[in-house]
Amino acid sequence: MPLLFSDRKILLRAVLGAFTAVSASAQADDPSVGGRAAQTGARVEAEQAAVAPLFERPVNVTSELTTRLTTHLADAPAGTSGSASAATFHAKLMGWSSTSAACASSPTCGETVHSKLMGWGSPSDACATSSDCDGTIDDWLDDLDSDRPLLADFRNVCLGNGVTASVGGEARFRHMNEDMRLRPGGPARSTYDLWRIVPHLELKYGECITGYVQAIDASIFNEDLPVTAIDRNRADLLQYYVDVALGDVGCGTVHARGGRQFLKYGSQHLISPLAWGNTYRNFEGVKLYYTSDDWDIDGFWTQPVNGAAGNVFRPTSFDHPDVSRYFSGIYSTYKGLDNAVLDVYWLFLDEDNDKVNRIDGERHTIGARYDGKTVTKDCCGKVLNTVTFELEGAYQFGDSESFLSAVDEDIDAGMLHSSIGYTMNQVMWSPTIKGVFYWASGDDNPGDGENNNFNTLFPLGHAYWGILDNLDGSNLFDYSIQAIVKPSRKLTLLSAIHWFEKDESASPIFNVAGTPFPGGATTNGDKDIGSELDLIATYAHSELLQIQFGYSWFWYGEAVTQAAAPLPRGDASQLYFMTTYAF
Repeated sequence: MPLLFSDRKILLRAVLGAFTAVSASAQADDPSVGGRAAQTGARVEAEQAAVAPLFERPVNVTSELTTRLTTHLADAPAGTSGSASAATFHAKLMGWSSTSAACASSPTCGETVHSKLMGWGSPSDACATSSDCDGTIDDWLDDLDSDRPLLADFRNVCLGNGVTASVGGEARFRHMNEDMRLRPGGPARSTYDLWRIVPHLELKYGECITGYVQAIDASIFNEDLPVTAIDRNRADLLQYYVDVALGDVGCGTVHARGGRQFLKYGSQHLISPLAWGNTYRNFEGVKLYYTSDDWDIDGFWTQPVNGAAGNVFRPTSFDHPDVSRYFSGIYSTYKGLDNAVLDVYWLFLDEDNDKVNRIDGERHTIGARYDGKTVTKDCCGKVLNTVTFELEGAYQFGDSESFLSAVDEDIDAGMLHSSIGYTMNQVMWSPTIKGVFYWASGDDNPGDGENNNFNTLFPLGHAYWGILDNLDGSNLFDYSIQAIVKPSRKLTLLSAIHWFEKDESASPIFNVAGTPFPGGATTNGDKDIGSELDLIATYAHSELLQIQFGYSWFWYGEAVTQAAAPLPRGDASQLYFMTTYAF
């Protein structure tokens, strides 16, 4: 049975209390058993007298817990355990027999480490029935358990004349421990820490005009390998735009948005703000969009801005748009189907400058995506099971300017993604099993005048091609089986296994940034890139606070181990811990 939140707080206090008692006992330095017992008893009594003022709520209990702990540690009686007629509830937990010392002095509230950690007020309050001290750990834990943001009082603040203002933000920390990844500077092991804070300010004039500014400070510490474009962006502007409602058309409304902004569409196979990356991915330009009950239709013309979008990496200077690169398109979603949506899109990426390590030229992408589910219910309307399915296909054409060859080539490439999942809603932990297939074409004969490498544009690769982030979805087959369970409402466990192959051995392996990895093109026909195991635990403490652990292992195949240097390496692994708090 899961612990209630109040139970968890009591347990936390009990553990900290027991730890203090154990620490006091363990410091006895007499080597003899009898001497250790005497020393331990004396130290416990001294500790009792020193920290007894921290406790409150008198009750008539005895103090057996610490006596038993010290008896076990010293293998001898830990000293006397006097009457507890004046003992507090917390004294029982700690093994202190009296609160008399608590009445002897009255330090200021929050003076000691214990009172800070345990959320107790002034030590003198041990003799009182209540505490007047604010800001205790109880309040802090209650805030974390709430879905009310820290800055909720600063949301929709009326400034007069129909103008409202809102402020908020998000802070995130991630620790990484990785080894032998396909990344710049490898193969090697690296441990590092990533911090990110993204405060924002929003001004609204009724429902007609919205102004939005979002800053970012993304940093990396203790890194062993070169910093990448998704790791660092110090003191910059992530988004700033003005959104204007132009009017109603039919059953919907037309808006125009101009400025720096995120682009996020469909399953994020092709267009994503890359929230996993420490810096996000942003664009600057204009967007015209229509929204109704049945349709979402967006048309946009933008330029990539930060290094994560393929622009010049400027970790400590102000980002500005890439003037040689344009990304535009029309993305439409039909929502009028039962339990399903249908996306149809045209995307256009134009790179004026030749890029020796990145797909360039004029590339058009046309595609469609169908995403839906079916639900089975019993006679009372209770959901018994759910089947989810997704199918997406895209075709690319255009002109490539000297990518991986000395001549310009015509583009002829494709991509297909499909998945099906089955959830047993009434089975314990609501288990889900899911199968995934992905294919993106490679080039069987580079330099023959036709480029068949599919370009994934601006994807969220972390969500699809393994959380170790070795691969981009170009020149790739991915076969995957995934299992998901929910032991509680807040805890989700996921495991996934991937089998990766190259579509064409003559084409290179593309790393997660979309860059062809040196030595990745082979002539011996090896296509087996390897297999990857992913394990993820996500705890959603509230809508504001999430904690996630991830572990992955990559067994490299012959397309890596038998390739030219510097590609061959031992198996890769990665462990991370991440916590996110929205305020």
